[in-house]
Amino acid sequence: MKRTLIVVDMQNDFIDMALGTKEALEIVPKVKQKIQEYINDGNEVIYTRDTHFENYLETPEGKKLPVPHCIKGTKGWQIADGLFVEGCKIIDKPNFGWPNWRDLTLERVELVGLCTDICVVSNALIIKAQFPDAEVSVDRSCCAGVTPETHEAALSTMQMCQINITGSGE
Repeated sequence: MKRTLIVVDMQNDFIDMALGTKEALEIVPKVKQKIQEYINDGNEVIYTRDTHFENYLETPEGKKLPVPHCIKGTKGWQIADGLFVEGCKIIDKPNFGWPNWRDLTLERVELVGLCTDICVVSNALIIKAQFPDAEVSVDRSCCAGVTPETHEAALSTMQMCQINITGSGE
């Protein structure tokens, strides 16, 4: 069965720039190790990249979160150094969740990345809805939320929707 790792928004702005947190910084080595395991086993790795434009503050999201971030072409928009593996697919998504997962073949999916309580949960729920027979999991040790409390709340929500939560809960 094909295995796919989806690395959600591991971008500079979410790690150590505009919206970075210490929890996001702490997961970088674990995410890097997980990516390497998938590559070494010959499995698929797909990256998502939160993508906004210069008019971000005028958008509905920008009006609710008035912090410019992940502006296409900027350093903050780039996937953090050492995480991207050449030859892997990148999906630029303008919203929390990418609605077109159904265009891919997903059987056994694991999600890691940022932020657990926004983009990870959004994409996990979309994938679960579009592929009800797929095995979908999230590695809690390779995710970080806006706050530790909202990280845990998102994990609980995903678990209630039959998404497997793996990894240690340090």
